[in-house]
Amino acid sequence: MNIKLNGRWFHAALIVVLAVWILHDFVQAILAACVAAVASWPLFVRFRSLLAPWLGRNATALAFTGLMAVFVLAPMVLGFTALLTEAHTMLAELASADARGVPVPAWLDELPVVGRWLSSRWHRELAHAGALSMWAERAESSAWLGWAQSVGQFVARHLFIIVFAILMLFFLYQEGDAQARDFRRILRGSVGERAEAYVAVAARSARASVNSVLVVGLFNGFAAWGAYAIVGVPHAGVWAALTGAFSLVPFVGYVAVAALALQLWMTLAGTSAFLAFALGCAVLFCGDKLVRPLVARDGTRLPFVWVLMGCLGGFEALGLVGIVVGPVVLTLARELWDQRARDLARTEGVEAQVLVRSPAGRR
Repeated sequence: MNIKLNGRWFHAALIVVLAVWILHDFVQAILAACVAAVASWPLFVRFRSLLAPWLGRNATALAFTGLMAVFVLAPMVLGFTALLTEAHTMLAELASADARGVPVPAWLDELPVVGRWLSSRWHRELAHAGALSMWAERAESSAWLGWAQSVGQFVARHLFIIVFAILMLFFLYQEGDAQARDFRRILRGSVGERAEAYVAVAARSARASVNSVLVVGLFNGFAAWGAYAIVGVPHAGVWAALTGAFSLVPFVGYVAVAALALQLWMTLAGTSAFLAFALGCAVLFCGDKLVRPLVARDGTRLPFVWVLMGCLGGFEALGLVGIVVGPVVLTLARELWDQRARDLARTEGVEAQVLVRSPAGRR
């Protein structure tokens, strides 16, 4: 009996390992689809109740998948187009600056201790015409080729993830009820009656994480738009959209702010560059330190530092989808920890009551 049982478990484990090995390239797409399905499921249920009697289950799932794809991909396409446009503009400004040389900023010579050294170094390296071209020529051609290849691989990889995530999302909308029921049944058989509580915690945390990402991106985008407009930044809306899109990942939004400051500085708008950089950093600081914990607090019930570590650790391990998966995993870990602490406290309380009621305890 034990031999058969062990053999059966061995073969089952072997099949699971092989399945994971075959699907390991699709993990990010599957996780992205699962997160999107869990976060949008209440909306899909309402959408299905309205249209399913006329369209049918499959057509309703397909229509909602199309809406979700447009909702997610349209801002990405617009942001990528704006990024290419601004990159072209920045390259043109760099070429213009290279033709005339980059003059030494007036404030650089006034810096204490290192001001004069930096000013002389700048004048020697960058102030003459063709200085930037000389710096570019110093880099090996293989480095530029490797950079271009990395960008191409990054784009191809994420297109692959997006396509399969959309396909998987349609399947989840189509068969979501049955899949959720089977998942709960299996989890209940493995974990026990607490399975429903864990599923509820994971769903609530996933929706809170998705909401926090979206709200932070929108807050940073609109707030940056106002800040850039006050400073007088050209194409303030485009740069604000880039800042909001980049800020979906904690600390990455500062790259967009630094790029904007660099572009303004290349056009000799030093004051505007400093103000745009300072206000942009202030907006991102408020988004990360105030808005994100405020939105995600009720769903994840984690302190800010744990939400931040979950976002960054998840992003490093799983890419963009890890921004949501990371806090969800930490929320489940905390739930398991709290449940274990409650069980131990309950056990200790029962033991104390038994000890008090025993004859030895009464004496």
